[in-house]
Amino acid sequence: MKLSGQCRTIHLNPKTKSNFIDVGQQIHKTTLSNKIRIISHKIPYIRSITMGIWIDAGSRDEEPFEHGRAHFMEHMLFKGTHKRSAFELAKAIDAIGGNSNAFTSVESTCLFAQVMDENFEKMSEILTDVFLNSKFDPEEIEHEKQVIFQEIEMFEENPEDFVMTLLDSRRWQNHSIGRNILGSRSTISSINSKELKLFFEKHYTPEKITIALAGNIDHDEAVNILGKSFEKIKSAKYETEKRQKPNAEKGLVFQKKPIEQYHLCIGTDGFSKKNRNRFKASLFTTILGGNMSSRLFQEIREKRGLAYSIYTFFNQFSDTGMIGVYEAVSEENLIPSLKLILKEVKKLKNKKYSEGELESVRSFTKGNLLLSMESTENLMVKLAQNESLYKRYIPFEETISEIEKITWNDIRDMAARVFDRSTVTASVLGPDTSKKNEISEILKI
Repeated sequence: MKLSGQCRTIHLNPKTKSNFIDVGQQIHKTTLSNKIRIISHKIPYIRSITMGIWIDAGSRDEEPFEHGRAHFMEHMLFKGTHKRSAFELAKAIDAIGGNSNAFTSVESTCLFAQVMDENFEKMSEILTDVFLNSKFDPEEIEHEKQVIFQEIEMFEENPEDFVMTLLDSRRWQNHSIGRNILGSRSTISSINSKELKLFFEKHYTPEKITIALAGNIDHDEAVNILGKSFEKIKSAKYETEKRQKPNAEKGLVFQKKPIEQYHLCIGTDGFSKKNRNRFKASLFTTILGGNMSSRLFQEIREKRGLAYSIYTFFNQFSDTGMIGVYEAVSEENLIPSLKLILKEVKKLKNKKYSEGELESVRSFTKGNLLLSMESTENLMVKLAQNESLYKRYIPFEETISEIEKITWNDIRDMAARVFDRSTVTASVLGPDTSKKNEISEILKI
């Protein structure tokens, strides 16, 4: 990786390298001898520090029989170590006024905590203990299965989440991206301590680990505290399969469920997190349905009252993506609102709009980006994602520059390109399936 600025070495190991990436923003990176990265963003005027342990492994890295392992692993890491019980871990974080949490996504897992800067060393010792010394106790595993079953029930009873998963499973059939992150009751039931330990050894390997810190942090101090423990992690004994890009399939899935409204999702080709068109796609989805002044919100909710909830989404992964629309409507409004969605996309393909409107959307996008970065948690995630995907830190100015370049021609091109009927997938969840053929005919799928 090409780096600018000064370069310093911290002598943990002859192979450990430390670089000063950005003098103005106080961003440092150190690569340990086993390839674990420690990256920090120093913000001297705040009193807190957020630390995250980021692993480039998520639900897409599971075999079919492992469905739900990545998410279950995230839960179990906080369920006791050889040094502390689950209660003692929770009490240790509470005792230093901290907050801890974790999340699993399709492509990554992250454990993180936030504390006052004066308690950083204590917090880092707790997170290190969680990550390196978890017991995966059989009794705790059986208990946590019941928690996950409750989480699955909550997910199945949320029609918005459920219809999104129906869309994923129809669009990316026979691929792990198309499966929900939680797992199924049968795959969760089969989990045991031995399998969890094997999953950890296979996927939580040095080259997949980034430790990201944001806040009032001294980089050298962080490396000296964390490096000694994390340099002990060895590379995997097992070879993991290289990720395969999924093939998107068009089609319609319509599932009956005894609920009041119909929940509709339309998905079409998007762009990966590495594709430069992602910036254009982001502005396109904002204009179409990304805020209260967007086309769909104004036309379908504000002017006609056909839906309470309607919005666009842009799901991005390392090698693919999907742009889509979600709405929840009554039966009589399902077909009229669907036709209006397609009408508004067609308008964006063909009509000219003012430069002032595009500038407003640019400002909205830039504002949301910059406001989100006032959180040390979000800054930590940005550091880790940048390293994971791009192997470099991407300054905000670079992203804003890409947003500033976008024109109405780009938006029209996006409208024509992404809502090509040959790439459309749709899912519907509702009280009956009588509208299935009509929806299929309208969408030509």
